[in-house]
Amino acid sequence: MRTKFMLHETWKERTPIKKVEVINTDAKKFTVSDMLTVGKQYDVINETEEYYQIIDNSGLVGGYYKTYFKEV
Repeated sequence: MRTKFMLHETWKERTPIKKVEVINTDAKKFTVSDMLTVGKQYDVINETEEYYQIIDNSGLVGGYYKTYFKEV
């Protein structure tokens, strides 16, 4: 029997691909200031065209628009 898993289940164990720094938490729809700290650097675990997946202030992997960050 083969074990199935999803990629996001192993993200916390993956080597970060780069670092980003939060430059704002000005979200129109969602509250992100609880999960991101302006000026703090975070490791990027995965990246898509619009989002960075990072380990946020909750200690879990979350996906956030790239507009909140600058690359370090």
